[in-house]
Amino acid sequence: MKTIFLAGGCFWGMQKFLDQFEGVVKTEVGYANGPDAAPSYREVCDNSGHAETVRVDYDEAVLKLPELLRFYFMVIDPTSKNRQGMDAGIQYRTGIYYTDEAQLPAIREVYAEVEKTVGQPLAVEVTPLENFFPAELYHQKYLDKNPGGYCHIPSRFFHLADKKE
Repeated sequence: MKTIFLAGGCFWGMQKFLDQFEGVVKTEVGYANGPDAAPSYREVCDNSGHAETVRVDYDEAVLKLPELLRFYFMVIDPTSKNRQGMDAGIQYRTGIYYTDEAQLPAIREVYAEVEKTVGQPLAVEVTPLENFFPAELYHQKYLDKNPGGYCHIPSRFFHLADKKE
């Protein structure tokens, strides 16, 4: 089992998107790489400095990190700083936060691929995880509980794995 932390704008949609893929064992939304204190959602919205982030536990025998990262880049605008869709602010920044330096070659490989494809520098942070605080329970699996909730990710992306079968 491996873990990576992905910030891709609003964490509701990112969690729902990532949950569909075989090899993703568990996801948890939370707040990462801000001050070393557990924030509330209100504090995050008031610019605490944390990023809305999804902790992704994945089985590398089933889903390799490069494939997982390609899925991630599929649903973000990697050139947008502190904004995804209608969501704007530091908590909506994009980032790949790792806890294992062995993941860096795969991260750098996919990052370089995407940068070459878009033809400009990316605004996606790639840094070690500084901290992660789980979000309040009502944010976990939010779009499953509230299917009409807003998300910058088009709903057609929530069913990509269905088409693979």
